[in-house]
Amino acid sequence: MPRGVAIPEVRQQLFAAAERVITRDGPSKLSGRAVTSEAGVATGLLHAHFADFDEFLAAYAIDRAFLVSAAAAALPERAGTGSVAGNLCDAILSTPPATVAVLLRLLVARPELTGRVRTVLGDTTAGLDAIEKAAATYLTAEQQLGRVAAAVDPAALALALVGVLHHVVLTAAAQSDVHTRVQQAITALVEAVTTMTRH
Repeated sequence: MPRGVAIPEVRQQLFAAAERVITRDGPSKLSGRAVTSEAGVATGLLHAHFADFDEFLAAYAIDRAFLVSAAAAALPERAGTGSVAGNLCDAILSTPPATVAVLLRLLVARPELTGRVRTVLGDTTAGLDAIEKAAATYLTAEQQLGRVAAAVDPAALALALVGVLHHVVLTAAAQSDVHTRVQQAITALVEAVTTMTRH
């Protein structure tokens, strides 16, 4: 195995350990030694598979941003089916909230990672940008189908929905509260502007 190339199992083991460290101790305590100790592996394993710790952090941010983007990508295709609020809740909560919280905290602590994510995945993929874009596209499609009021600004509503997720995942006392609080807020915001038409 060439130095700096991680096999999938090792990547995910180390990524999961990094998430636990950030969740428990915050991003300021994140280090290569902290990650390998949390993972229960030799301290040299991380550097055997990644060029350096910055490369590891970039790989983690790209991996998790891809998960968020992939989860949101299918939302516009659901226009005209189910309920508008239900579709948005499903898409916005499809990535585990704990993962979203860790990614956001890391990008705030290490803003240079945002640029690396965008270089690899595109301009609207860092943080919650992918969810915001997908939600705006979806709401526009629903508006064209007559299921969202014509007066609604889809982009503004999408931003508000992402703001709910951002606030709740970073402030919830327990992760078990996140789904309930996000669903309640999204439902309240969206049902107020959806028509009675259901398909």
